[in-house]
Amino acid sequence: MTKRTNYGVIGCGMMGQEHLRNIALLPDARVAAIFEPNEIQANAAKSIAPNARLMGSVADVLADESIDCLLIASPNHMHVDQFAEIAASRPLPLLIEKPLYTDPIDAARLGALAESYTAPIWVAMEYRYMPPIQTFIEQVGDATGGPTMLTIREHRFPFLPKVGDWNRFNRYTGGTLVEKCCHFFDLMRLILKSEPVRIVASAGQDVNHKDERYAGEAPDIWDGAYVIVEFENGCRAMLELCMYAEGSRYQEEITAVGPDGKIEAMVPGPGRFWPTHLGAPPVAQVVVSPRQPKGPMSVEIPVDPTILDAGDHNGSTFYQHARFLEIVRQGGRPEVSLTDGARAVEMGLAAQRAAATGEAVRLDPLPFGDAVVSQRGAMGGA
Repeated sequence: MTKRTNYGVIGCGMMGQEHLRNIALLPDARVAAIFEPNEIQANAAKSIAPNARLMGSVADVLADESIDCLLIASPNHMHVDQFAEIAASRPLPLLIEKPLYTDPIDAARLGALAESYTAPIWVAMEYRYMPPIQTFIEQVGDATGGPTMLTIREHRFPFLPKVGDWNRFNRYTGGTLVEKCCHFFDLMRLILKSEPVRIVASAGQDVNHKDERYAGEAPDIWDGAYVIVEFENGCRAMLELCMYAEGSRYQEEITAVGPDGKIEAMVPGPGRFWPTHLGAPPVAQVVVSPRQPKGPMSVEIPVDPTILDAGDHNGSTFYQHARFLEIVRQGGRPEVSLTDGARAVEMGLAAQRAAATGEAVRLDPLPFGDAVVSQRGAMGGA
């Protein structure tokens, strides 16, 4: 018989609660302990995981000997400090939400902590596990003959309200191109199988949050951007982000082109944000268009409705947890390493700098080991 796996969860706001709903769908797994300092969010978490114990601190979670693995889903700027507390006390298998860090000065600290961490660390990059994007990744080589150009477009709703309004300020999020877009920089590296060498960007606060004030302070997060990334192998990628495009038929559209053809993945946004007057959201699709005159071939990629209803990421949170759970129970290497998570943040910080200064930002093209995170790269050394 499979032993039940007990999760300890640190942070149960909106994303943390999505994790709770998906863990509840996993066989022989449950959330046993939760640390969430906000009373309203803690009570909401308890309603999702009624058997979990509400703890008063991270230390209290770590002291629970029944815990088999940990999840960090707290606000972005807390990740490194909480990781450090775990590393110093009880390094269990860890799933840590993106972005891995937000401040460039934390990069070297993160690498030092990782050197002594004895359990697997998996960075939560949910977009990799959306079923249409998984299909895209599996087929991109054959469909294109090897991609040379990659475009990722996300047209979506604005940032949602969060406890303490932390997601309205760059100092807590790392900036929109870190908070929102590290997912896309991760996909660029994964799909193109290369490291970034140069980034240019244009971004700004165009429409959203201009009239908001928090303790008298105006938000400084951006809501629109173009980012172009050049890779070591000669490939190019572009990100187009618009966060005032509610009602777009698809929230994410990813296109890769190579000498043999083109492949596209279209992913609808969360059903709960879809405008009701437009009917049901569309089903995700993957379209392959060869250069020879055969015509495009399209396939719909449905997701189990129960899994789809458990979160806002096209079922990906469940599929990610299922694979993380295999590592917890059987051992092995995480599919999304600390290197992957750190590199995505480096690219986001470099894009923030490129957009702010109007200058191209160069990144160290050499990959680094899981326990070595380059501070220079995180700073985006020009």
